[in-house]
Amino acid sequence: MPTTDDLITTPITPALLRGALDLERTEQGLLPHRLPARARAQNTDGQLAMAESQPSGVRLALRTRATVLELDTLPTKRVYVGAPPRPDGVYELLVDGRPAGRGSVAGGNTLTIDMTTGTAGVEPGPVGTLRFADLPEGGKDIEIWLPHNETTELVALRTDAPVEPSPDPGRRIWLHHGSSISHGSDAASPTTTWPALAASLGGVELVNLGLAGSALLDPFTARAMRETPADLISVKIGINVVNADAMRLRAFGPAVHGFLDTIREGHPTAPLLVVSPILCPVHEDTPGPLAPDFTGLAEGRVRFVATGDPAERASGKLTLNVIRDELARIVEQRAADDPNLHHLDGRELYGEADAAELPLPDNVHPDAATHRRMGERFAKLAFTDRGAFTG
Repeated sequence: MPTTDDLITTPITPALLRGALDLERTEQGLLPHRLPARARAQNTDGQLAMAESQPSGVRLALRTRATVLELDTLPTKRVYVGAPPRPDGVYELLVDGRPAGRGSVAGGNTLTIDMTTGTAGVEPGPVGTLRFADLPEGGKDIEIWLPHNETTELVALRTDAPVEPSPDPGRRIWLHHGSSISHGSDAASPTTTWPALAASLGGVELVNLGLAGSALLDPFTARAMRETPADLISVKIGINVVNADAMRLRAFGPAVHGFLDTIREGHPTAPLLVVSPILCPVHEDTPGPLAPDFTGLAEGRVRFVATGDPAERASGKLTLNVIRDELARIVEQRAADDPNLHHLDGRELYGEADAAELPLPDNVHPDAATHRRMGERFAKLAFTDRGAFTG
């Protein structure tokens, strides 16, 4: 069995990566970003900065005859004060499109977050190594999906045979934007977030701009989508606008129009699907802001509660039902001049019957089984029959 010293080191370049919009050179290596530098420069929010650096949907894609592969990375692990340790991020290996292994990387930086005070600090840590051995003989296409919920700097790639970028598969590119639910919060692994599952079933290449806590109709996100090559586009809007208590109804409608207008500047005829929120009982008729309930933190349980007053809907505060009605109205209005604009009620992905069977563990985020259900349903609704992404 070859040792590390016997292996060939290949520089990690943009040609070896899919799903990232930018690569930042760091002291250790390369940090994939899911927002470009211009957008990052206009952001001042730590939550968004963390979310866009977590490589949901980002994967190495290479062609090789190698039977041994090592990847050095510098992960950033999250630790929440008062809570048990979080599991390490999961890397997934696909060989010729089929699952062939999983692993994690020990060590790395530690980001300690105190949710009671809203403070955070980073302690530097060492680079770790992911190793896959006994890979099939002969030429093959390999993908390594990076952890969807763990910031990951790429340091070195080593193999026992030369590598080159995987050839373009010729599949349509699906660009999707949404909240932590689209980012993959509480999914079991990077290939089993609901967008990754839907992309696999739909036979498309995913670019996932699911940004935990940060689907807030930011103009710089719309510009990033405008400038990203895509054949199919979807935007899942609503839950973060409500749980951040970010705007009122008066501002929401124009913000949605502006977001869609910007996307259309770069993609005037691409199928564009607007998806309203999945069912979230705490926010169906109760406005935000959302707040954590810390009573179960020591046991590793965090639940969320809506702190708004339902009576405030009369003054323009937003709830999920208000947002669903407004999105349906906006899409109907715009579709008169935009036949490639479509609407999907998010409750078709996860609704009342699903909540009775698979309740949201923390009142907001779906678990692994629900991610699978949502991915399968989205693929059926969007990629088959008369769905927005057929053809």
